[in-house]
Amino acid sequence: MIIQNQTTDLQKLPYRKGVGLCLFNKSGQVFIAERRDMQGAWQMPQGGVQKDEDPAAAALRELKEEIGTDNAKIIGRIEEPLRYEFPDWLQKRRIVHGNNNDLIFKGKYRGQEQIWFALLFLGEDTDIDLSGKFETEKPEFVRWKWASIEEALGLIVSFKRTVYERIVRDFAPLAEKIIEN
Repeated sequence: MIIQNQTTDLQKLPYRKGVGLCLFNKSGQVFIAERRDMQGAWQMPQGGVQKDEDPAAAALRELKEEIGTDNAKIIGRIEEPLRYEFPDWLQKRRIVHGNNNDLIFKGKYRGQEQIWFALLFLGEDTDIDLSGKFETEKPEFVRWKWASIEEALGLIVSFKRTVYERIVRDFAPLAEKIIEN
């Protein structure tokens, strides 16, 4: 393995457009999953928005792709996009394996800009399937759990922390309403 420095001026790159999904169960806990490519890195489902795709439709599509079910309804949304930048160790290095150059999103983006949705899960835990049978790429997650929204914040990788702090601030009241009902 050879590591080469990426020389692109990252500040000139655009953000990748996407959606983020804060999925609540009927007990007010949120779904988090551990990434396949980074042991110990937990996150909520997220993914890209296709050209001319409605963000709400993208949210349900991504949910189905990443966790095997879209049995949920949207109960909240943060209107303005939330951004995070990819850290240097993800973006500025290129790992070369033989002839396969692999750089996060092929080096086209400086980070992600996401519309975040809160969703209420209407299914059963047995509906959740991380095998990737609805995923166009390799499955993203290896395991998952329900956690309090505050606990989720403590498990998130540091470069996404500011985004998740906003999610907790905006969506924690929804967890309380779910618990009350």
